[in-house]
Amino acid sequence: MEKRTANLELALSHLASSQAELKEALEKEKELNEIKSRFVSMASHEFRTPLSAILSSAALIAKYPNTDDQPRREKHVGKIRESVIHLNELLEDTLSLGRIEEGKVQIHPETISLPAFAQETADEVQGLLKPGQILQPDVQTDLTVISDKRLLKHIFVNLLTNAIKFSPAGTAIGWKLWEKDGQIMSEVMDQGMGIPEEDKAYLFSSFFRARNVTNIQGTGLGLHIVKRYVDMLHGAIGVESELNKGTTIYINFPNLPST
Repeated sequence: MEKRTANLELALSHLASSQAELKEALEKEKELNEIKSRFVSMASHEFRTPLSAILSSAALIAKYPNTDDQPRREKHVGKIRESVIHLNELLEDTLSLGRIEEGKVQIHPETISLPAFAQETADEVQGLLKPGQILQPDVQTDLTVISDKRLLKHIFVNLLTNAIKFSPAGTAIGWKLWEKDGQIMSEVMDQGMGIPEEDKAYLFSSFFRARNVTNIQGTGLGLHIVKRYVDMLHGAIGVESELNKGTTIYINFPNLPST
């Protein structure tokens, strides 16, 4: 009798475990379907806008064949360039989210010189700076870390791109990196439009865009992906922001075990 009771309790335990696993799988599937649905909705608008700008600008360039038409040509070339950059951001964000959701992002630690890394990353985004904007990394001398360079590059390119995008011309973009208590600390600071208080809690959610940036291109995926990558590196991320004064994104991350 006791043996049958024990077997029954074991079977019930396995059943409860199976039900919990099934529920978790169904919730994950629901979440993925929701992400797919929201992506299709976003992409149908976000991809169409820059493609239309490229087509119209290319057609207009053909109407200015003369040498003295160069200013007009440059104006439309600039629009094409901006649209191509936006399309590249859309594709990068989409591919990154897909790899994360499919569990295909692997961590590959290596020793990184952070002064060299910061300068390399700053050079990559220099072409995005608006007239008069300045970006000069402030990095602790000889600072090194064992981490995944590819993920760090994605994190900081995204944060710096946002700082540039949401800040007016003629302002400074700040970026600091230093070590404290065995952690690498960082700040990315801008003097832009800031984030409404009621939106801060949703800032790292997928497809979320603050209500005061709806006129600026974006997918609403960038900070969500940044948060996922920071989590993979066993780090933490936070934000301080004030409307019309600017935003500071804080990140800290540890040295990873070398492989």
